[in-house]
Amino acid sequence: MRTIGLIPARYASTRLPGKALALIAGEPMVWHVYRRAKAAACLERVIVATDDERIREAVMTRGDHASGTDRLAEVAASLDCDLVVNLQGDEPLMDPAVIEATVAPFLSESDLRMSTAATPIREAHEYRDPAVVKVVLDERGYALYFSRCSVPYFRVDSAQGAPDNTWRDPQTGLTALKHLGLYVYRRETLLWLSSLPPTALERAEKLEQLRALGHGCPIRVVVVNYSPLGVDTPEDLERVRRLLEDQTTCSP
Repeated sequence: MRTIGLIPARYASTRLPGKALALIAGEPMVWHVYRRAKAAACLERVIVATDDERIREAVMTRGDHASGTDRLAEVAASLDCDLVVNLQGDEPLMDPAVIEATVAPFLSESDLRMSTAATPIREAHEYRDPAVVKVVLDERGYALYFSRCSVPYFRVDSAQGAPDNTWRDPQTGLTALKHLGLYVYRRETLLWLSSLPPTALERAEKLEQLRALGHGCPIRVVVVNYSPLGVDTPEDLERVRRLLEDQTTCSP
């Protein structure tokens, strides 16, 4: 099964313009994402899809796309592959094992169209933070809904940190899950999604994965024990710089 990783990277970030080119341990951030993706054994090829000459690494795409999914679809239309992996250009610490785990269900589920990843929420402030996207699952492990709201709803006087530090409802044992910005699509599913208009829920929550759910495309969610540090603010960038520079210093 031919699997290709695509990294949408744009210069005009709202909160941190030019972050794809921000230097971390002497290299642009997008290069760290690319290098992590290349370490995933399941990916045959990794491409950076950008609308800006300054961060053009592998392919130049149009600048009029409404979302990263649409930008990926433009590239995927010209590729010969079975699966497309959407990797976030602002997560330079992404573990290659998470990529492999999110691709893995396609090897055994022939009718699977789309997958993503989630991880248990470990801090109360994350559960309440609208910048942290939450996901709730059905009994089969498919997404019921993604939201910036605190879902599932836990009674304030009962929800608490469990012994393993996850944010959990002690009455039901249900753990809150944080969505990770990593998607795997069958190529034809990605092209189909990009041809559809955004749904009202997608526009309201500003979450493009709701387009898939709104149009009846199931999303398999792989739960992993991993919580990446994305880069959305100057403070995030400094934290990642310290981590990677410390790793570089300690490497033989």
